Amino acid sequence: MANTGLRGSDLLTIASLSADQIRSLLDLAAKVKADVGAYSKALAGKTGIMIFEKPSLRTKVTFEVGIQKLGGIAVYMDQSGAKLGERESIRDYGKNLERWVDCIIARVYSQKSLEELAEHAEKPVINALSDRFHPCQALADIFTVQERLGTLKGARLAFIGDGNNVCNSLMHAATLLGVDMTVITPKGYGPADDVVEECSRFATASGAKLTVTNDIQAIAGHHAVYTDVWVSMGQADQAGKRRKAFQAYQVNQNLMGMASRGLKAPAMFMHCLPAQRGVEVTDEVIDSPSSVVYEQAENRMHAQNALLVQVLGGQK
Repeated sequence: MANTGLRGSDLLTIASLSADQIRSLLDLAAKVKADVGAYSKALAGKTGIMIFEKPSLRTKVTFEVGIQKLGGIAVYMDQSGAKLGERESIRDYGKNLERWVDCIIARVYSQKSLEELAEHAEKPVINALSDRFHPCQALADIFTVQERLGTLKGARLAFIGDGNNVCNSLMHAATLLGVDMTVITPKGYGPADDVVEECSRFATASGAKLTVTNDIQAIAGHHAVYTDVWVSMGQADQAGKRRKAFQAYQVNQNLMGMASRGLKAPAMFMHCLPAQRGVEVTDEVIDSPSSVVYEQAENRMHAQNALLVQVLGGQK
């Protein structure tokens, strides 16, 4: 296996990766997807613990099944009853886990919890979602775009809706790889300023164009249109306010038509799921031939498998 510099490393954010490391992960994801049997012993003797503070379908199943397909053991730990650090300090939690498992996969409310866990645990920590970032989702997403278009060269990606954790990680991946990205949000709901600044630096280095705007017309001429729920877990008290603010940003047939202007083929529709059908996206869009939402969901496992193989140093 090529040395990617990821062996034993944490993945708390895409920003910690280089463009070459991401490309290596995408190449390996394609190989694992094409013939997972060839990697059936890559994690032999390895154990990964999955600590989940939040509910999950795709993240839980893709990590659990993926680890087993690679010959490893997955241990699921439901942490929804008490957040990390409440029953026991995160330091003690991490110092115990490092003596039993080879990798810690955590889906948490706070990025700070992940950072503290990674600080104290000597085994690699993988961010399976936090309030700030969703790196595994972004790896699967950019892999899906590459699969559909055949190349990332010249690709243009638009994210419309809430400038949330998914948006942050997608911006990281796109700008590092030289993919033009446009983020379109209502006023006051844009991505974090520090993430925009970081991605602007990545874009300058890679030659990508990054646009952050409130103008829906900016959707024109993009190969992919990505959205996410307007009200995430923990934001139920803001539901009414958010739906009112986001109403004009729904992805429907008219918006997809705008996005496809000047393209040889219709723009693809992307969503990390679960979706609130009829809210941020209409049924006719999410169920259309241009929708790749289920490909994205499948590719979560392949991208994560590639990451696990590189982080844990497994061989075929």
